[in-house]
Amino acid sequence: MIIDDYIRYIGTARRYSPRTVALYRDILRRFSEFAGEGSEASDEQLLDSLKAPLLRAYEVRLLDGGLSARTVNLHLSVLSGMCRHLIAAGRLKANPVGLVSRPKMEKRLPEVFRKEALDAYLADTEYLIREYEALHEAKDYQKRLTERLIINILYCAGLRRAELISLTVGSVDRTRLVLSVRGKGDKMREIPLVPSLCEEISLYLNSVESTLGCSRTATDPLLLTETGKPLYPMYVDRVVKRVFAAGTGIAGRRSPHVLRHTIATELLDEGADLNAIKEMLGHASLAATQVYTHNSVERLKNVYVNAHPRAKNGGKNGD
Repeated sequence: MIIDDYIRYIGTARRYSPRTVALYRDILRRFSEFAGEGSEASDEQLLDSLKAPLLRAYEVRLLDGGLSARTVNLHLSVLSGMCRHLIAAGRLKANPVGLVSRPKMEKRLPEVFRKEALDAYLADTEYLIREYEALHEAKDYQKRLTERLIINILYCAGLRRAELISLTVGSVDRTRLVLSVRGKGDKMREIPLVPSLCEEISLYLNSVESTLGCSRTATDPLLLTETGKPLYPMYVDRVVKRVFAAGTGIAGRRSPHVLRHTIATELLDEGADLNAIKEMLGHASLAATQVYTHNSVERLKNVYVNAHPRAKNGGKNGD
């Protein structure tokens, strides 16, 4: 089957994450049902449907079905990737997706958390580190320490959720103060760590080993749930939403990825080199990193409007 072959290809040769592979599979199955008029299409039906007019009809169906322009663009991108794979295999002569006009998307600035709210959370939970000896056997201590470390690593290192979950005990080099991260496409990168975060990780590892009653190896997961299981995506999402619940001064979307946006924007505001931020975040191209410059420009506009003497009175002369 064409779709099965392509899914195997992106999962093995391209090393896409299991989550991405599952997303691609669902998208391609949806198109297969369109090509098969309600049931899964044969390879012949699928190839016959990979033509610009039919792809335009599929795009209209998706939009009429209530999908956003962003999601429809994702569907078309996945189909385009499969078409390129078929061209390389000699089963398709050209990529028909290139002839389909994409729906226009609104440019969305990355959401960020307010620095004051993050600083307040870390200050309020500092006692978990400072009073470790007195508290480490207390009820729920392990859970609260895990929550703090999840937030701190996501924020300080700018990790993706999947990267956080994949960290092992050996990922942390406490001598060199670096974190080894396996990112998209199985690419490795090193991220510098502040000494205080390294100390916090050391305390966490001591606490986990004390709770489990055994030493841990370099290949063991770095972070565990309070029941001693490896982290999973929903757990990380719940931690971020719980920590930054209503009343914390944080509005809008509360997700692990917003912490990544936040540190990238803060580093840029503080004058960090764009290429250095790109390497830290593990972006494949500088274009992906440049989106954070828009956040900085928006902040500058706000400062200008609120503080510049001529901006206050609409640019007119006088007081």
